[in-house]
Amino acid sequence: MHEHQPRRELVEAERHVPELLQAFLVDLEATAHSSDVWRLIVRLGQTLNLPYIDFISASNYHNWKKTLFIRTSYDSTWLNEVNQDPDLHKWSYFRTHAMHYLTPLAVGLEFVDENRHIPEARYKVLREAAARGIRAGFSIPLRVHAPPQSALITFSGDHSKREMTHIIRTHGWVLNTAALMGHQRYMTHFAAEFTERNAISDKQRELLEMIGGGMQDKVIAERLGISVSAVRQRMNNILAKTGLGNRAELAALAMSMGLLPDPLSHLGAKGDASVLVEMGVAEDGPGKIRMR
Repeated sequence: MHEHQPRRELVEAERHVPELLQAFLVDLEATAHSSDVWRLIVRLGQTLNLPYIDFISASNYHNWKKTLFIRTSYDSTWLNEVNQDPDLHKWSYFRTHAMHYLTPLAVGLEFVDENRHIPEARYKVLREAAARGIRAGFSIPLRVHAPPQSALITFSGDHSKREMTHIIRTHGWVLNTAALMGHQRYMTHFAAEFTERNAISDKQRELLEMIGGGMQDKVIAERLGISVSAVRQRMNNILAKTGLGNRAELAALAMSMGLLPDPLSHLGAKGDASVLVEMGVAEDGPGKIRMR
């Protein structure tokens, strides 16, 4: 982590989960950067003898060709050629499973007979991965935002089908929960780090917040003590730097970066958060709910 902090003391009610998961979550709370989260995820995999970690996130749920990032804990340059072949790329577990389903999946050459049909070319990729120590793994589909964006974290190792099945049965809950919480924390940091990755200055960040807040150029100019043309120049600089196309996209960016509150978090007239209460009572057997 960027700064080492001792783990906080837990109350007894927090100790009813596996110690491995408990330690991961407490350390996760203290992360300050997406790289901190990634190190924790990799360390968890190494602890369970699953050192080969893949973390994939799509920037657009409906267009699988748009990928936000791919992180691996190993040298995956041998996959570059595979990823450039669209006919092979679309057969990945991310494209065939995680984009559509929520169930965790046993993957790798050892489980090829349990998965959906794949072409021979993709089968060769699995054989190559196995030769490199990635014989079996456990993939957890992930979701974020609305409309949902999809992601996938896979923990893999050089294990037989029997060995990997034992790991999943013993630690599957730990891996699944760690992936879900780790992904959520990672994406929170990742969004906030947009200014860092794109070298957005403090003045540009301030302008983004004002644009996101719905202020017009004249009001922004008065607030900043600059001319309207200077405001527009700064805005054009941000558009050029980020690749965005218009003011509305800048406003959306400000919200995704966490500069503005979520508009779905409605506030009452006095500033008190409103509460939506829904109660369901089962009747006439399972699956039938009456809302009131």
